[in-house]
Amino acid sequence: MSEVKLAAVSRTEFGKGAARRIRRDNNVPVVLYGHGTQPQHLTLPGHELLLALRTPNVLISLDIDGKTSELAIPKSVQRDPLKGFLEHVDLLLVKRGEKVNVEVPVHAEGELAPGGNLLEHVLNALPVEAEATHIPESLSVSVEGLEAGASIHAKDIALPKGVTLAVDEDAVVLQVLAAQAEEAPEGEEAAEGEAEEVAEA
Repeated sequence: MSEVKLAAVSRTEFGKGAARRIRRDNNVPVVLYGHGTQPQHLTLPGHELLLALRTPNVLISLDIDGKTSELAIPKSVQRDPLKGFLEHVDLLLVKRGEKVNVEVPVHAEGELAPGGNLLEHVLNALPVEAEATHIPESLSVSVEGLEAGASIHAKDIALPKGVTLAVDEDAVVLQVLAAQAEEAPEGEEAAEGEAEEVAEA
């Protein structure tokens, strides 16, 4: 998995006004918590953090005030609903070798059997338990040739060594839905019926 190093600065100002000032300086207010420690309120560079968060479950190495170093993974990300910029991020403190529960994106590969059927992602991400420093970025599963009614369960997805399921093994992750026949709009059906009546008359 990816590990990204970011410089973090401790912050002592809180509230909406302080958060706006932080974002105006192209930074993001962050809270680091975990392992029973007091939450640490930090500021991280906005652009670098945004790039890091493009990788799911990215491992972030924090250099806090140039004095201490901590490892963390993203736990909660708040974005502006319109512009998409980062408003606030919660980070979970982790240790090397520690097991954590995360959700890993599932990617389907291959083509379904001909017929216009649809592939439904019941779970977009699979809950797993993995070492904090060895979280897979994604999981792939083949849907090649699957027909309507077929399902892929959690137990059917190959996991890397050291990664285990954190969900019922029979949970449905993907399923193939039968293509629905297109129905003529009600107006068209009525028009066809009237045309038939006129022809009979």
